Amino acid sequence: MENGNYEVPENANEHCPGPQSESAGKSDACEGCPNQEACATAPKGPDPDLVTIAERMATVKHKILVLSGKGGVGKSTVSAQLSFSLAAMGFQVGLLDIDICGPSIPKMLGLEGQEIHQSNLGWSPVYVDSNLGVMSIGFMLPNPDDAVIWRGPRKNGIIKQFLKDVYWGELDFLVVDAPPGTSDEHISIVQFLQATGIDGAMIVTTPQQVSLIDVRKEVSFCKKVGLPVLGVVENMSGLCQPLSDLKFLNVTETGEQRDMTEWVLQYMREKVPEMLNLVAFSEVFDTSAGGGAKMCRDMGVPFLGKVPLDPRLCKAAEEGRSCFDDGKCGMSAPALKTIIEKLLSELKVSKPEILEDGA
Repeated sequence: MENGNYEVPENANEHCPGPQSESAGKSDACEGCPNQEACATAPKGPDPDLVTIAERMATVKHKILVLSGKGGVGKSTVSAQLSFSLAAMGFQVGLLDIDICGPSIPKMLGLEGQEIHQSNLGWSPVYVDSNLGVMSIGFMLPNPDDAVIWRGPRKNGIIKQFLKDVYWGELDFLVVDAPPGTSDEHISIVQFLQATGIDGAMIVTTPQQVSLIDVRKEVSFCKKVGLPVLGVVENMSGLCQPLSDLKFLNVTETGEQRDMTEWVLQYMREKVPEMLNLVAFSEVFDTSAGGGAKMCRDMGVPFLGKVPLDPRLCKAAEEGRSCFDDGKCGMSAPALKTIIEKLLSELKVSKPEILEDGA
């Protein structure tokens, strides 16, 4: 909850002036509040931690938030592959996972089981390569199955600690993977970074209206807090895979399934071998309302492109590796590459310029 520019405790009275207000703990609205004494005696003025955060972020050229209105749309997959791609171009990249209750970034970067180390400069990120560092609460859990059951203030505290205590060094890009929705974490990350300059947000959705309804709220959130929308990515935009990767079934009236895959593939090899080079495509989600592209036109924000639902991309994410390395993600990797190039164009940053700056 907020009042003006001040964060308000969850258990505060209805008309709380805010703990940083000069009237905190003294106004009529404070009577009976459990925080009254603490607010009255607390130091007022700017948060000193914001100065420390600004100093840390002074060595980061570009900050990108990756958001989604709804969970399960592939936001963390996009964050991971964006980071892999930028690092492969030669940029110095940091990936900060602030999805406190669902930290999937360690697995998607192949870093499960790693731990955070501390130096005299602060917390050290866990590195995939020398130019790709990662920070996540997932590295701090004794057991990966442990649930993080925290209220908003404690979540905000760890996000602030990540920003002020992690030593990234010189970065070209800091990619921030946020949880879905528009909750405390989103308000906090924007407030903590606003003075340091956030380039904007990349928003990930799937094509159906159930997802787009929430993405519209995400766009509205960005506009309300003054966060530029760099563009929207429509993920899982149709199932797309080579015909030879499909499994073929004969389903009886009783629902019994019989695997016919080998018979079908053998038939095609003998009778129509050219079919084995075709790609199968199927609309998984209803796109009759126009999908992400129409929503972007309606709301006046850039549309970065579509990424198909590619089982090979899903496998790369499960295995914690880049989809760009081995050429196996033939359906999704080219789409992601085009989107990342559009993102760089939206940021008005050219690859040669970044590389010449010493990335």
